[in-house]
Amino acid sequence: MLENLEQLIKTIRDRKKSTPDKSYTNKLLNDKSLSVAKVKEEIRELIEAIEQDSNKIHEATDVIYHLMVYLEANNIKIEDVMIELKKRQK
Repeated sequence: MLENLEQLIKTIRDRKKSTPDKSYTNKLLNDKSLSVAKVKEEIRELIEAIEQDSNKIHEATDVIYHLMVYLEANNIKIEDVMIELKKRQK
């Protein structure tokens, strides 16, 4: 299951290394204001979906995707986030 997340991270990093193209991911990586706006929008949509008990999985997926892109765009590695989470385990 986690291989899907690993593949997403790889794809995002590949897009980050490539020259700008027509991919949505590349557009988000190169436009930080758009990327942060999408994270905020998707989180609002997830909250709304949970409150209405509809489309929750779809919206949660969008949040994860946009958050991963935003982190990469800002040079925050998910590996570092995982290390921090591990430190917080009791």
